[in-house]
Amino acid sequence: MGVEILEAYKKKKRRSNFYSFQNFLDPGYPITSMGTFRDNIRLFLQECAELEEYTVEGMSIWSTFLVHKKRGIVIPLYTIEENVKSSVRTFCDHCRCAGWSHHFVSKKKYHLIIPADSEWNKHLDDGVFDDQTHILHGLIHSNGFGHLICVNGIEGGSQFLSGREVMDLWDRICTNFRARKITVEDVSKKHLMDLRLLYGVAYGHTWFGRWSYKFSHGSFGIMEHNYEKAIEMLSSVELDQVIDDFRYTSKSNVMKQMIVSYRGLSNTPLITIRDLFRFMLAVKSCNSVKEKQPNVAPVVRARSLRNAALNRSEKSVRYRKFSNVAASLDSRWPVRRLEFTADVIVDALREKREATNRFGSCGMSRQEARDAARLHIGDTGLIDYVLKSMNNVIVGGYVVRRAVNRATRVLEYTIQELRNCDQPEQEKEYGNMSRCQDYYVNPGTDVHTDVFCLYNNLLLSFGQSDVMNFAVRTVLDSKQFVKEWLFRDDPDDSLLRFICCILPSCIGLEDLLTKGHPPGEVVEVPLHSTIGDLKKAVESAMRDTYCIMDNLMVTDIVGMEHLEDNEVLFGIVESGSELWVRGFGLDLDSELKNEGGSDTWKVNCRCGARDDDGERMISCDICEIWQHTRCCGIEDSEAVPPLFVCEACCNSLAPPRAENSFVFGHYGATALVPCDSQLGMDMIY
Repeated sequence: MGVEILEAYKKKKRRSNFYSFQNFLDPGYPITSMGTFRDNIRLFLQECAELEEYTVEGMSIWSTFLVHKKRGIVIPLYTIEENVKSSVRTFCDHCRCAGWSHHFVSKKKYHLIIPADSEWNKHLDDGVFDDQTHILHGLIHSNGFGHLICVNGIEGGSQFLSGREVMDLWDRICTNFRARKITVEDVSKKHLMDLRLLYGVAYGHTWFGRWSYKFSHGSFGIMEHNYEKAIEMLSSVELDQVIDDFRYTSKSNVMKQMIVSYRGLSNTPLITIRDLFRFMLAVKSCNSVKEKQPNVAPVVRARSLRNAALNRSEKSVRYRKFSNVAASLDSRWPVRRLEFTADVIVDALREKREATNRFGSCGMSRQEARDAARLHIGDTGLIDYVLKSMNNVIVGGYVVRRAVNRATRVLEYTIQELRNCDQPEQEKEYGNMSRCQDYYVNPGTDVHTDVFCLYNNLLLSFGQSDVMNFAVRTVLDSKQFVKEWLFRDDPDDSLLRFICCILPSCIGLEDLLTKGHPPGEVVEVPLHSTIGDLKKAVESAMRDTYCIMDNLMVTDIVGMEHLEDNEVLFGIVESGSELWVRGFGLDLDSELKNEGGSDTWKVNCRCGARDDDGERMISCDICEIWQHTRCCGIEDSEAVPPLFVCEACCNSLAPPRAENSFVFGHYGATALVPCDSQLGMDMIY
């Protein structure tokens, strides 16, 4: 495969860039990055990448080729520069779910992508940003804040690269380019086991913790101390206590034999659940190394294979029922929720087709379909997930297709009434690992099966222990993790570096900062610069980075108002300081203000959540405040009711006679159960 890429580029007679995969972007190789992220990414594209002859949605693409000498392959790394002002993805959903809704909208986003193996010899298409089969997809805004969107190692579909190798490369990219913060939503699974729970108990951190990703925030109001307490509680359970707890169950002998057998294999005492899982994972890793094939790397991170619903067939188009697709997807949402969301999207497509009196290819862009679905579904993460899965699928009596509109070059969704010739593709049944409800082999003979059995019986089934069960759910509800590269100043060079922030007292800026103050921007000036030079540098950096600051004029620097612009900075302010500046010229009428968008929706859930965390939500039809459906007693498998009134509005409309929210259906009201999320917090903490 690598030879094919190499030969293709030789025929084009273009200069191509080939670098060693193992040490690409190590310090000094192939470039030395010294400035800010926005400067370093431009230097990288100039020195280490070649501009492609085609575009994606009008966006420029650069390619860099990485040679993996041990496996004899050439890996394409693509960088796509997305100009926000001309993009259909104006705002960043990843920022919103990461708690960065208050960040100013950056002018540019940079997507770094390694496609799936099967796509290495093909051009990228307009659906590249929504494809979850990429070996690597990272997005970094021009201010240095970004998101790791997906990593797919061998079990995620790659034939050549392990998840650890891909993560090592991504970490070198972020470090060399001087990224500031990178988030990741950890929903990775391996053999039906959530790795954030398994690795959290075994090592005290997620799989991404190997690269210093730490807890950012949890869903349902979970804070860092809740997460740490839950991890500590689960990992400190003693194995002797486990044997005692299982004494009067059908699995008593199996659990005891398993613990005894692994204690016999270990050279150190195994006291707690953490000791046992850590030892078993180490043994499993050794076995994987022995069993691996010559050209196959050991499995590190598992993400389920994308199913046939997302695969493109070059010979013919086949259709599958979305219900079957949803059942086969490795999703954190129940199948019924996926099916309901698909029905909502199809209803929106049908309504638009009927409104325009067109029965052909009248379609909706991804953003239009997303906005229409959000009128009925509050969980934008769920909507995005379903949209990515809807291509050549059957929903109800319609076939849903996804294709690029040749006129607008925008990805569109269309529907067509199901005809007799549109036959669903037959499903393939894939064997899944047994749930180990009745353990059928001798413990200790298969480490993989033993780990799975312990995961289900110890972590997911703590019997009557509500406290332990809630601790497990706390860990599973903690998906957002972040790595931060601290601002550093090099005392040996000839530059002064500062973090410069716009002061909230700027006219008209107060309303813009209701959800918090955006991060400051890194500014560099020569050692003997003046105060006036610093003001110009701040203006240049802000104008270059943010959409609403094209005409920013800095008037004052806090603490230096009494000094003239020709005063030399050296000796007045220490390099590495945080500075606050005042100015005018911000385009406050622009829609491109905050990454969270221009919507004025408000989140105020009883679990403590005050911002969108990516979980399913519902809005009160009176006060329009969003709350989690789970906290309101609506099960994930239940559809969102057509009319919902929150507890506060119920109390204001009628004398208080119930203690909880009410959901109004077609024929009256139904009282809901209390939010067990907060009760559990009180119980444990």
